[in-house]
Amino acid sequence: MKKDIILAGVGGQGILSIATIIGEAALHQGLKIKQAEVHGMSQRGGDVQSNLRISSDPILSDLIPLKGADIIISLEPMEALRYMPYLAPDGWIVTNSVPFVNIPDYPELDNVIAELSKVKNLVMLDVDTIAKDCGNARAANMVLLGAASPFLGMDAKNIEDGIERIFGRKGADIVELNIKALRAGRAVAENK
Repeated sequence: MKKDIILAGVGGQGILSIATIIGEAALHQGLKIKQAEVHGMSQRGGDVQSNLRISSDPILSDLIPLKGADIIISLEPMEALRYMPYLAPDGWIVTNSVPFVNIPDYPELDNVIAELSKVKNLVMLDVDTIAKDCGNARAANMVLLGAASPFLGMDAKNIEDGIERIFGRKGADIVELNIKALRAGRAVAENK
């Protein structure tokens, strides 16, 4: 098993929490991981990106080469577009459809979506609305993780257990809200 994952978004959206949960689930599944992170000006809404490499075999580098990513998971559509050159020809993009407009010259959303739509394996969903419907707008990142989960090659229960291990200290209600959001995102991806 080998999965090379690029996680992208804007500071404060929860990209690194997604990376932590995937990494936790992978370790408990007996897999090896390597991770490299880029923290932009996250306090100012800057780019946050993580390379996460998971494999049953040894991993030599923590960076994913161009056209090497199996999945790009992005909480922001323009950030998904930014990392498209890293996507493997048969790779998946799983992205939020709602932009986080934090710059004055943000491109037209229709143009961003048109470019993303050229990818044959695309799941685009409004994670913010789905998270609100689940009872917690802050769980948008878990909705996105759920939508990406069918393509990770990992057991769904392992991912849910990872959420429990990571968020357990915050209480059972928080764990349950995040798992509910994860399942809602997964349901969208499975119905695509």
